[in-house]
Amino acid sequence: MTHDPAAIDRVAEQIRVALQSADLDAYQELLDPDVSWGPPDDQVSGCHNRSEVVAWYRRGRASGVRADEVETLVVRDKILVGLKLRGGLQGTDSGSEQNRWQVLTVVDGRVKDIRGFEDRDDAVDRMK
Repeated sequence: MTHDPAAIDRVAEQIRVALQSADLDAYQELLDPDVSWGPPDDQVSGCHNRSEVVAWYRRGRASGVRADEVETLVVRDKILVGLKLRGGLQGTDSGSEQNRWQVLTVVDGRVKDIRGFEDRDDAVDRMK
């Protein structure tokens, strides 16, 4: 499969802007209708379409979780997004922060798959 680096870079920038502004409508437009989201190597649990992914983000926001995009890295058809999460995190006090990484796979200009990681090195390895 041939990848257009400029197109992937544009998608990465649009994702960065949507996440930084917490614009879930703009983020939704970047997702393939059949996007999947979940833990690494688990295609069963998680989300299986654009509506489910956006609903998951909306539930997080409603419960007080906030995410700041702190890193974006493009490798071929994959985008690493580093997030600093704070507030409303399950099992933590309200002032705590956690780092999380997502690897987004882009197909035909839209995000087709999202895998979540607690460890950056594991996320980067997934991009190879």
